[in-house]
Amino acid sequence: MQPIYLDHAATTPLHPDVIKKMHSTMETVFGNPSSIHAYGRKARQILDEARGTVAKSIHASEKDIYFTSGGTEADNLALIGTALANKDKGNHIITTKQEHHAVLHAVEFLEQNGFNVTYLPVDEFGGVSVEEVKQSLTDETILVSVMYVNNETGMIQPIAEIGELLKDHQAYFHTDAVQAYGIIDINVHDMNIDLLTTSAHKINGPKGIGFLYADEKVQMSPLAFGGEQERKRRPGTENIVNVAGFQKAVELMLESKKTRQSVYEDYRNLFLDTLKEEGVSFSINGDLSQSVPNIVNLSFPGTQVESFLTNLDLEGIAASSGSACTAGTVDPSHVLVAMYSQNDPRTNNSIRFSFGIENNQENIKEAARRIALIVERLIK
Repeated sequence: MQPIYLDHAATTPLHPDVIKKMHSTMETVFGNPSSIHAYGRKARQILDEARGTVAKSIHASEKDIYFTSGGTEADNLALIGTALANKDKGNHIITTKQEHHAVLHAVEFLEQNGFNVTYLPVDEFGGVSVEEVKQSLTDETILVSVMYVNNETGMIQPIAEIGELLKDHQAYFHTDAVQAYGIIDINVHDMNIDLLTTSAHKINGPKGIGFLYADEKVQMSPLAFGGEQERKRRPGTENIVNVAGFQKAVELMLESKKTRQSVYEDYRNLFLDTLKEEGVSFSINGDLSQSVPNIVNLSFPGTQVESFLTNLDLEGIAASSGSACTAGTVDPSHVLVAMYSQNDPRTNNSIRFSFGIENNQENIKEAARRIALIVERLIK
């Protein structure tokens, strides 16, 4: 039985060309990019070229790109660093109930340290209301953080509209674009985005690296202290091998973005159609017309997420849920709770499937057939 990977939203395999780029960099470049000799200059060239590549991918200036260890660090620096640097202007932050924990736990930390946080609700499809953002704004609001694409449902949020709303307000606008980057065209200036975070391992790049875009006007305090790397905002010797891999992943992503959007939409439609052909009862969490094509979250009535995930693994299928497993019990997905309520059965019977380079039409159909057998077993 061939294993089938349907969990690309959790992480993606390294693209073969990324591996080659990282391997060649590992073999030929070991200098510190802060050193002025030839070895350092060679490393610095890789760093500068990569910064330029990722900046162009979001239509930003390279001087506004800061390499980090990934999306979580980038989110923390964007939120905590910006809040601390601007507390003289106010202490109010707006976010949503369905953010990634890298954002939620960061604002919870700020809440514990004297900041007031408004957690906006979402509708039954997981959408954020621009009007509710507007109504929540005060003269004390210094930061608004709304994720671009939800990591569990794939729902796309009205980022450009929120950016337009905030462009004349003192509040900085941050979006966690980890799941959007590589799928959606992003122009930080047209969208009035002040802060944006990404992670390489979601686009077939290496783990352990991401970047934070921070507009030059943003006042932001560092969270770590040491050298003067990354314009004094993120000290520490840069990981040149990962930087080179990230750059290659971005180049490949830009070359294939339009094609992949169409391919993933075909995969999603094939997956759903095959489930229907197999007689599987399910409902979709979210709105496919407002979602990225590579993520779909399905509720399977009469099942429980814990046993479903176990059976998926036994059938060789890798997928995820947003539920948290603690001491042998499963807590409902906070994203689905925000959409439906705490006691809705969909919060405990839903699975996220996400598509990528490990997939083809054959294994998509095979996965759906295996899932049909699992559902039949579980609801007996």
